[in-house]
Amino acid sequence: MIRPRSSHGLLDPLLRLLFPALMLLLLNGCASVGYYSQLASGQWQLLRARTPVAEVVADPARDPQLRAHLEQSQQARAFASEHLHLPDNQSYRLYADIGRPYVVWNVFATPEFSLQAQTHCFPIAGCVAYRGYYNQGAARGAAALLQQQGMDVAVSGVEAYSTLGWFNDPIISSMMHWGDERLATLIFHELAHQRFYVQDDTEFNESFATFVEQQGTRQWRAYRGLPPASEAQVQQRDQFTQLLLDTRQRLEHLYAQALPAEQMRERKAAQFEQLRQDYRQLRDSQWHGDKRYDAWINAPINNARLLPFGLYDQWVPAFAALFKQVGGDWPAFYDAVQTLGKRPPAERKAELRRLAQL
Repeated sequence: MIRPRSSHGLLDPLLRLLFPALMLLLLNGCASVGYYSQLASGQWQLLRARTPVAEVVADPARDPQLRAHLEQSQQARAFASEHLHLPDNQSYRLYADIGRPYVVWNVFATPEFSLQAQTHCFPIAGCVAYRGYYNQGAARGAAALLQQQGMDVAVSGVEAYSTLGWFNDPIISSMMHWGDERLATLIFHELAHQRFYVQDDTEFNESFATFVEQQGTRQWRAYRGLPPASEAQVQQRDQFTQLLLDTRQRLEHLYAQALPAEQMRERKAAQFEQLRQDYRQLRDSQWHGDKRYDAWINAPINNARLLPFGLYDQWVPAFAALFKQVGGDWPAFYDAVQTLGKRPPAERKAELRRLAQL
């Protein structure tokens, strides 16, 4: 049987993706048609925009800075498969110019007095704590509707995402403003999603990929004979993240109380103000006035803005402990992660808590 193929041999996976999505359209009614249609259209446009990195690098008509940046990225891409044992496929060996700063905009939402994300379920990725839009206006429109319902909402631009191995994901032009090392860390992170993924557990998946990104970057620097990343920068990142996680914990305790709505709002606002005060004290006393996080902390804060930090960082210490247990052996680590990921959700979370305390 002859099957149609795209220029990169990826049309069959596309059909496998769109078929269950089409079934969802038929089952879920007209309200879902527009959303799933923009998902299919956006992904198809991204696929059509791909060009092999090797062709871009070899083309003298292309911007020299772009060519040099992409050439450096391919060294990190090779390292990812050869040394981190991440998938060896065409992902991140292709390039796509999309002509906009973000590839998608994610909309996060929580109830006013809860840190429980509004989840959305998809045929491939399972249930996740956000909804993605290829158009910024559509994302803002969806956010406005949720705000009218009394939800806490945040819209976040995303430079890249993983299709979990269903497609050969490209390096996207939205990633090109990063330095060579940041681009490498993104490649490690997204390939980790292809390596292993648990449906319906965003915290597990993102923490796992974040650990692979961080540990992979340490090894990538050592491989190139570079010293470890500045301890000050790493410490600042970790301290800032901890401030946000501590705030989440205090808010969870607050929301568990039976308080009148107005009193709850006042105490919620007080928690966000305490976060700002704690940040400024940390910045001025330990960071020598470094203002790298000022823009984030001075913008309006709500439950939804705190969500990505818990999702991406919550279990990183647990995966670090697991990596140490297997002696830093990547294949053994992935086997252990896969075993852990197959356990029932409650058992999986209990084991992650245990590992995080080691």
